Amino acid sequence: MKKFVLDEIDHQILDILIDNARTPFTDIAKKLVVSAGTIHVRVKKMEEEGIIKGSTLTIDYEKMNYAFIAHIGVYLEKTSRTKDVIDALGLIPNITVAYITAGKYNIFCKIRAKNTNHAKEIIFMIDDIPGVARTETMISLEESINDKKRLMHSVFRDL
Repeated sequence: MKKFVLDEIDHQILDILIDNARTPFTDIAKKLVVSAGTIHVRVKKMEEEGIIKGSTLTIDYEKMNYAFIAHIGVYLEKTSRTKDVIDALGLIPNITVAYITAGKYNIFCKIRAKNTNHAKEIIFMIDDIPGVARTETMISLEESINDKKRLMHSVFRDL
């Protein structure tokens, strides 16, 4: 199977779309001095190759009074309960990310809450899930790095 190769124009398109996935193709084309059709074709090709998987919208949860972030390490009674616990975690809307992990925890989650009391309620919900032995909570004080571009630029250098 032939490997899809990104060129500099593709890299620049991705760079712009990472900043704002809603950037019109005409604006990207003007910036890169190519036709809007070229941008359309290249983005479609990257979507077909699975390099671009949809687009995202970033919500400012702080403005919606959900500024409290905690990370929860989940210990399971048995690893065979992983799927059941993941399914149950998926029913708690405040859990925004959950990873099955190797190491200290079986599952690692990120939650968003209104405040510490709200976080405590969410943690108690997690603790009540059948198969959860216990949890360990870390409160996030500040998100210091959330940079989608650094890795992408590093990947481009490696190609």
